[in-house]
Amino acid sequence: MIIHHSGKDKNKGARGHSSLRAAVDTEIEIKVDGQIRTARCRKQRDLENGKAIAFALQRVELGLDDECDLITSCVVEHLDIDVALLKSSRKLTRNQEIAMQALHDAVAKHGTDFGRNPSGTGAFKFGEWRSNEAVVVEANSSHWEGAPKLQAVVFRPITDANTRTAEMLAGGIDMMVEVPPVALSKFQGDGYTVHEQAGPHVWFLILNAKEGPFSDVRVRQAANYAINKEAIVNDVLEGTAAVAAGPTPPAFAWAYNNSLEPYPYNPEKARQLISEAGADGAELTFFVTEGGSGMLDPVAMGTAIQADLQAVGLKVNIETYEWNTFLGEVNPGLEGKADMAEMAWMTNDPDTLPFLALRTEAWPDKGGFNSGYYSNPKVDELLEAARASTDQSERARLYQEMQTIVQEDAPWVFVANWKQNAVTSDRVGSFSLQPSFFLLLNNVDKN
Repeated sequence: MIIHHSGKDKNKGARGHSSLRAAVDTEIEIKVDGQIRTARCRKQRDLENGKAIAFALQRVELGLDDECDLITSCVVEHLDIDVALLKSSRKLTRNQEIAMQALHDAVAKHGTDFGRNPSGTGAFKFGEWRSNEAVVVEANSSHWEGAPKLQAVVFRPITDANTRTAEMLAGGIDMMVEVPPVALSKFQGDGYTVHEQAGPHVWFLILNAKEGPFSDVRVRQAANYAINKEAIVNDVLEGTAAVAAGPTPPAFAWAYNNSLEPYPYNPEKARQLISEAGADGAELTFFVTEGGSGMLDPVAMGTAIQADLQAVGLKVNIETYEWNTFLGEVNPGLEGKADMAEMAWMTNDPDTLPFLALRTEAWPDKGGFNSGYYSNPKVDELLEAARASTDQSERARLYQEMQTIVQEDAPWVFVANWKQNAVTSDRVGSFSLQPSFFLLLNNVDKN
């Protein structure tokens, strides 16, 4: 089966609920005070993979896991893997549940090129990687649930929306994810099935809080009032998204702050705040991307945003980049280059995006993705406490307080939460989208 994907870069994650039970263990147990983790392998043949998990947890030098510095020991005995931590970390438990499947021998063989030679225990195994052309995975006949129905899956990166729509209509691919809103009507007839599913996605504008007009919180709030987000989700995105209220997607129901209301469209309030800040007529540089994973319809959205900001007296100059070039400009930080930039994230945990993109310690020069240089010590404190806690109700309280502060500080313009979609041809059966954004193909078949 051939699938289009949009060329997702590693700076963004994505993910219903997923568990390591599907691949390796029968239980994940928290012992003592939250500082011991135990993963139990499903079968004896998976013991080597258990050793691989232990090994992966200790690979500090490869920098593949941001919790490695917490680990003091990792012991594999029989079918159990015990991991001792310097301090409690719920995040590591979550990472165990979704990611620790690297094989010791593969890492030893490929070293830092391991990322281009992946191994694991899933329903499919790595076949081939042709850069910018295709990734091929093949059925894993030794999978614990049995081999999948598909012999192979070919992932083709097609970033241009019109090109991938044409390819789907021509029968060159069997499935397309991230269907452009304007193209959905083309797949409503016989021969296609359109799939939709809410998920943990947020589309926002990074604002440069370090320098320029957006260093003043009043101007950042003004931008949130000035942009007609209802028009963007209903007209530009044709109802395929909802207006975002803050940095956490509502798909994380247990951690979401339901008391928050999105910034209303209020251009008069925006003008007032801009005037109070002395930013009337300020000139802004706005980085826009041509496409990219989770970016929806970025050029059209950027144009609408430009018009709304100019309507309240700001002069906005758009600079448009191809996706990878765009990331090369934005991820190192906006300082000296731009005042604002589009961005979207799809994550597996309510911790991931704020921890990597809103903490002071996540500024780009410290290895994070806080490209707008937002800093609030209280937010830092809340995120650190939430990451350490193993009590979900306590984590929820901390995340909800964080959302309230971040919405008020407005380091971003909170624009949209996307309802993910995909289209399959009538040759494809038993497919469904997951709330987690994982593409699960174990039971999919093709006529």
